[in-house]
Amino acid sequence: MLPGMPWHVHDPARPHPPVVTPGPYFSEMPPSDAIVLFDGKYLSHWQSAKHGQGAGLAAGAPTWKVADGYMEVVPGQGDIGTKEKFGDVQLHVEWASPNPPTGDSQGRGNSGVFLMGLYEIQVLDAWNNPTYADGQAGAVYGQYPPLANPARRPGEWNTYDIIFKAPRLDGDKVIKPAYVTVIFNGVLVQDNQEIMGPTKHRLLTRYVAGPAEDELVLQNHGNPVRFRNIWVRRLNLTRP
Repeated sequence: MLPGMPWHVHDPARPHPPVVTPGPYFSEMPPSDAIVLFDGKYLSHWQSAKHGQGAGLAAGAPTWKVADGYMEVVPGQGDIGTKEKFGDVQLHVEWASPNPPTGDSQGRGNSGVFLMGLYEIQVLDAWNNPTYADGQAGAVYGQYPPLANPARRPGEWNTYDIIFKAPRLDGDKVIKPAYVTVIFNGVLVQDNQEIMGPTKHRLLTRYVAGPAEDELVLQNHGNPVRFRNIWVRRLNLTRP
């Protein structure tokens, strides 16, 4: 059971958020102080991720497909992570699930954005694709469903704007947990939500000792999800 809740992790009975039709798509260009992690041409900021699927592969240029201004997951090639490490950030990511869609539930357009390689904001085709509520697009995976489902049709571009406050740890002692705010296609879906710890599949979680900053990771879940226009701003967020 999730702490303080009447739900199991990935509980099929957990209520689903309302479907919301988002406004017209627009691409948010990076501000002057942003680090552009993917400009549509090169993967020079990326390497094989040390966390997640494919961890342990030799570091180096990843072999995901790059074409027509996007990068695309290549099944079997593992996750990719940033060479640079980050803590508190404002992150912008645009993604599109495959069209025509194949599979269903977690087997349809599945990927993820992992903050510090540990805390996943789920990427999934959420257009007429029922799945467990804490595993749909915009969820803090396995912990909190999104407040709404504003997903676009398969093949159309979705946007995530994420504000992440990294945890403050003293070894295994939690001084301050991580928090995340997510805007999905212009709709608030996570509102300064406290994160319980690293996100897991069908498992409860807790914080463990780790660095103050770590890689940003894009997940390879075996579906050819596309990404583009990825940029990040470092933040220095104080805590009360």
